[in-house]
Amino acid sequence: MLRFSWLALCLGLCFTVTAQNGPDTLTAFIQANYTKIERRIPMRDGVTLFTSIYIPRDSSVDHPILMMRTPYSCAPYGESNYPRRLGPSRLFPAERYIFVVQDVRGRYMSQGQFQEMTPAVDNKKTKKDVDESSDTYDTIDWLLKNITHNNGKVGIYGISYPGFYASASLPDAHPALKAVSPQAPVTDEFVGDDANHRGAFFLMDNFDFMNGFDHPRPEPWTKYPRIFQVEYNDAYDFFLKMGPLKAANDLYYKNQSKIWNEYLEHPTYDSYWRARNIRPHLRNAKPAVLVVGGWFDAEDQFGALKTFEAVDKQSPGGNIHLLMGPWTHGAWARGDWTHYADYSFGSNTSAFFQQQELAFFNYYLKGEGKSDLDKATVFVTGTNEWQKYSSWPPDESVAQTWFLGASHTLSTDKVMIPTSFDTYVSDPANPVPYVKGVKGNRDNNYMGADQRFASLRPDVLTYTSDVLSKDVTLTGEINADLYVSLSGTDADFVVKVIDVLPVEPAGGPEGADRRSAPAAEEKALGGYEQLVRAEVMRGKFRKSWEHAEAFEPGTVTKVSFTLNSVAHTFKAGHRIMVQVQSSWFPLVDLNPQTFVDIPRASAGDFKKETIQIYHDTKHPSSVTVRRLP
Repeated sequence: MLRFSWLALCLGLCFTVTAQNGPDTLTAFIQANYTKIERRIPMRDGVTLFTSIYIPRDSSVDHPILMMRTPYSCAPYGESNYPRRLGPSRLFPAERYIFVVQDVRGRYMSQGQFQEMTPAVDNKKTKKDVDESSDTYDTIDWLLKNITHNNGKVGIYGISYPGFYASASLPDAHPALKAVSPQAPVTDEFVGDDANHRGAFFLMDNFDFMNGFDHPRPEPWTKYPRIFQVEYNDAYDFFLKMGPLKAANDLYYKNQSKIWNEYLEHPTYDSYWRARNIRPHLRNAKPAVLVVGGWFDAEDQFGALKTFEAVDKQSPGGNIHLLMGPWTHGAWARGDWTHYADYSFGSNTSAFFQQQELAFFNYYLKGEGKSDLDKATVFVTGTNEWQKYSSWPPDESVAQTWFLGASHTLSTDKVMIPTSFDTYVSDPANPVPYVKGVKGNRDNNYMGADQRFASLRPDVLTYTSDVLSKDVTLTGEINADLYVSLSGTDADFVVKVIDVLPVEPAGGPEGADRRSAPAAEEKALGGYEQLVRAEVMRGKFRKSWEHAEAFEPGTVTKVSFTLNSVAHTFKAGHRIMVQVQSSWFPLVDLNPQTFVDIPRASAGDFKKETIQIYHDTKHPSSVTVRRLP
C-alpha cells in the first residue's frame, strides 16, 4: 500500500509523541493543565465550523491564542478526550497558550462544502462571498469575544495543507492576528506542489492520497473511509500494468473522488488551477510571517520557497522570514532529525528549528524573549552549517552556467563544437524508475538517493565535471536549458543535479571529513552519486502553462525550466554531475510521447521515442546555478 505523507504526517502530528515523553505522561499533563471545550463557530454565511479549544486552567493571566485549521481532523472528538500533543512541537504545552484546532469548511465535523485549495475571493460583496481568509477572520473574531482570559493576540501555524490555511489567513487578516507560520504550504498545484510539477502529474502520491482523503461525505462525520482497497509490494509493476492514467478511474476510483476527477479534467493551467494559486493574493501582510520548508520535501518544497517569495515581494516593509532545513515533509516537527537517506547532518536539526519556532511565537504573541531571525535562515548540506542571509537567494550569490559537453562532460567553458548531441530512446513500456529496487510505498529517501542505478541505463544521459579543486556552494534556483530534438511530438524531461563523492573523502581514510558522506561502514564511498536536486518538466508546456504545444519531429527545440532552490556545498575532491532522462516512474505518470490529452490517452497513444540532447555552439544545453563567491 502506498503511503503519502500529507495525510499520515498531519494526522500523526496530532497524536504521536516524543520518545522523551510517553503518551500517558503527555496526555496527563495536558488534561491537568487545560480544559477542553468543543464549539461550532458560526461563519458570516451561517455555516458552522467544528472547533476544539484547549484553555489553560491557569486564569491568573491572559493567554494568547495559537490556532491550526486543518482538513485532517481536529480529533480526538469529545470534550473528555485529550490529545497526546498540543501545538507545533512538544515545547508548546508548557507555554500555556489557548490552543485551537478547527475542522475546515466541509471536512469531518464542520458544515459546508469542501473545495480543493479554496479559491480566494478578493472582493467580497455579500456574506455569501466566503473563502479561507474570511473563515479565519470570523473564527478569530468569535474566539476573542467568547473565550475569556485571552490577551487579544492570535497566531496561526500549519504544515502542508494546514500550511495553506495559514497562508490563506494573511489576505485581509484580522487585526488580532500577529504571527503566522505557513510550513510546507500547498501553494500552486499545477506548477510545483503535490498534484503536478511543471505540468507533470505525480501519479503515485495522488493515487494513494485521494483514496484516503476524498471519499464522498454525505454528512459531517469523524472518519473518512478509503474509496477502494488495493495492496501491492511493487509500485513500478503495479502502475505499469494499470496502463493509461484513465484506467485509475475505470478500475479503482470509479468517479467517486471529486478532486481526482477535477485534476484530470484540467490538464492545462486553466482557470481551475489559477484560482487555486494563492500567491497573487499574498499582498501587504501585516502579521509577522515565518515560512518553513525542507530541502528534501517531496510534496511542498516549491510551496515554501514560493510562498516566501510572494509574501516578501508583495509586502514592502513586511516582517517576513524564511527558514529552510534538511528535512522531508514536516520532519522539523519530529523529536529528532540528524540524517536523511545517506546524508548525515551532525546535529539534531529539528531541535534547532523548534527553539526558533517557539521564540517566534512567544515574542510576537506574548512579548517574551526575542526573535532574532534574519530574512533567511538556511541549512547548507555538504558543510552541515546553518547560515543566515539578508535575502533569499543571497545577494552575494552570482550566476554561473555549466555546459553539457561532448564525451559526457560538464564544464563552465562554452561549447565550441559545430554539431554535437547525445541520443537515447525513451520507452513508455520500460520507464526509468525513480529509485533503485522494488518498492511498494513511495521511498521517502528518493530525493537524496544514490543515482548510480540510473547512470547505468541507456535512456539516462550523464554529464560529469572534473574533480573540484575547491568547495563550490550553491544557494538558489537552478535553471535548465536543454536543446532537444524528438522523433515524436511530446516528451518529459527530468534534470538531476548530483554530488559525486570521491573514492576516499579528502584527508584520507583516517582523517576524513565524513559529515555529509554515507556512513563508511554502510556504503562504498567510491563514486557514490548523491542526489542534490531533481525536477521534471512536461515538454508541451515549454512555452506556456496555459497552452500546450506539440514538438515538431526532427526540429531542434529549446526547453527551459527551473529546479527548486538548493543550499549545498560540493566539497573539494568531489565532482558535479547532471543527469537527463524522460521518465521518472511511477513518481510521475507516463508521457505517451504523442501530443494528446494525457488523462484521456489510450494504450495505443504510447510510443517509443528517440530523443537527442544537443550541446554545440548553436545549441548549448546547460544548467545555470547561483554560486557563492
